[in-house]
Amino acid sequence: MAELDDVIHQPLRLKIMAALNALPKGKGLEFSHLKKLTGATDGNLGAHIETLSKANYVAVTKAFVGKKPQTTVTASAAGRNAFNKHVSALRQIIESDS
Repeated sequence: MAELDDVIHQPLRLKIMAALNALPKGKGLEFSHLKKLTGATDGNLGAHIETLSKANYVAVTKAFVGKKPQTTVTASAAGRNAFNKHVSALRQIIESDS
């Protein structure tokens, strides 16, 4: 049976990865949009994005739009692969209980 990914399995990181994997490859979500989607605080979301970034599951791009900073998070190829493996492992668990 496939193993669950400990980095992705944490609930907030799972939400982040699910949201990013729903997008076309190369597309990302702005930090404030991820915050609304997940219901996380700035600090909590930032810490979990950092964990995903250290695992090379997401890329973080910082830019200025006008005078406002904007952080965009995008799933990397490794992150998409890890997410798909995690979902497959969850499916195996579900199907083995049937």
